[in-house]
Amino acid sequence: MRSRLAGLLLALWLAACTHKPDLARLYASAHDNPDQPPVILIHGIMGSKLRNRSTGKEIWPAGIARLVKENFWPVALHIDPETLQAHSGHLEAHAITDQIIGIDFYQSIMRTLEKYGNYQWTTPGTPVHDTRKRYYVFIYDWRLDMVEIASQLTDFIEQIRIDHNRPELKVDIVAHSMGGLVSRYFMRYGNKDVLDDDTFSINLHGADQVRRSVLLATPNLGSAEVLQSLITGRRLGVVHIPPEVLATMPSLYQLLPHDMLSPLHSPAGIPLDIDIFDPAAWRRLQWGIYDPNIRNRIITHFETPRQGKNFYRTLTGFFDKQLERARRFQWALTVELPQPSHEFVVMGGDCLLTPSRLVLEQDRDSGKLKVRLWPARVQNRVKGVDYERLMLEPGDGKVTKSSLLARNSLDPNAPKRQYAGFPLKYPLFLCEKHERIPGNIFFQDNLLHILLSH
Repeated sequence: MRSRLAGLLLALWLAACTHKPDLARLYASAHDNPDQPPVILIHGIMGSKLRNRSTGKEIWPAGIARLVKENFWPVALHIDPETLQAHSGHLEAHAITDQIIGIDFYQSIMRTLEKYGNYQWTTPGTPVHDTRKRYYVFIYDWRLDMVEIASQLTDFIEQIRIDHNRPELKVDIVAHSMGGLVSRYFMRYGNKDVLDDDTFSINLHGADQVRRSVLLATPNLGSAEVLQSLITGRRLGVVHIPPEVLATMPSLYQLLPHDMLSPLHSPAGIPLDIDIFDPAAWRRLQWGIYDPNIRNRIITHFETPRQGKNFYRTLTGFFDKQLERARRFQWALTVELPQPSHEFVVMGGDCLLTPSRLVLEQDRDSGKLKVRLWPARVQNRVKGVDYERLMLEPGDGKVTKSSLLARNSLDPNAPKRQYAGFPLKYPLFLCEKHERIPGNIFFQDNLLHILLSH
């Protein structure tokens, strides 16, 4: 009898889980509205395709098989040895990533905007002469400095205003992952680079052009996984992007755990006083490009040792510069706003245990200090330490709930840290993986309601 009852309850639970919002019925009355702001969809890291600007041949992600053979060097940014500025070289972003390693990134949300929201996909530079609702996809090179990307977003929106012949036009922004940080910088500073001094003069240039802003799975306090990536490389499915390639990409540094956090702990669970934005710490710990093995790998990649050593010298100078610039980027986003100007609707996951802090310990085999991202990798365990609770927090597998909310604590009653200015309107939480959230129907339902409501 009990087993039959348990089976019935399980069947009812599974049936309940199959219920999904009927978007067709919910938004059947969505019609053209001359006052409806255009929507700008901003993708996240690795969210755009890269191609050779001369030949048109796609390099990322279609060329992953070739990239593996070349250790991913073709997607490394070019660094000017004189100015230590990174640039795209012969590659350009040309389209949004529809799928990568079998995952639907943004096709689903675009279909939903068109089919149920009655939006029409339009590209900047196309004059608009009717009242149809429009949406645009802001495509950018995700490897670049986010300040540079925010400047491109400024030009993007200005062109849309010209296309609509409405200089005062406001837009709605829907930004996924890293795209949320780009939109936050844009709203505070527009196309102004404020990272060279300590004043962080907020001009609210972008905020004046936005009606509503939805941040989706945005790491507002950074990501522990990015720290691991710059140290040992990034795993993408069955392939591995080495740290020396990632080190050429300014956006990665700007996704590091926020300066206010203590992301490194000892095996005993004690926070370590290590400044991850200090180049001296990376050299002392032989992390990333300062690992002697990686240094040799970089040098031997080039045709001659002289070329390799010259590039390595340039890369280390660039690396040190980007660490400080990333620290200032984070400060620029969290200094308090002078006045209430805008608030963000935030959506993200809080059902998956997600890396939040790393353990630094001595490896038994090599004797070197190693960082551990996952509890199962910790070797020198201390009795009584709950490594799962120490290292993991609820999130979406990539971004923790606390990072999503720009809070250093999961406790909603804990006081907000000083210099953690984040104008949050309200959050909404889902049970979904980071890369699949844009395709989640519950997110799409809430998004349509937010965009179409007056």
